[in-house]
Amino acid sequence: MARHIFRCPLRWADMDAFGHVNNVAFLRYLEEARIDFMFRLAPGEGSASFTGGSVVARHEIDYLRPLVHRHEPVTVETWVTDITAASMTVRYEVKDPEVLYARAATVVVPYNLQAQRPRRITPEEKEFLERYLDDKVVAA
Repeated sequence: MARHIFRCPLRWADMDAFGHVNNVAFLRYLEEARIDFMFRLAPGEGSASFTGGSVVARHEIDYLRPLVHRHEPVTVETWVTDITAASMTVRYEVKDPEVLYARAATVVVPYNLQAQRPRRITPEEKEFLERYLDDKVVAA
């Protein structure tokens, strides 16, 4: 199974009053990794996949350790654990080589922006997602 690797920079504004990265910033990190995975990686391989739009139906995050602000980026690994006709579950690990800060999942629904309604995953999108499919869910 392949995982998409995204090196996410930490910003000063991500830090909270307690000196660590705020929980809301983790959602931004997941979003940046997911966008890099779905909207830059897929078209970069000659695919028009996911350019029609998508919406987030659900987020789930398990915070395992505090992430202290620093100048080095944090790694966000992304893969897929479920593909249905009209949704996918994207999983993440936010980590350094020796430290796992968070595990998360997002249910994403492809969306037709013009019709303002969900749409089916195309065969091309499914083929792309299957390269990152691992249906084993790791518990926190």
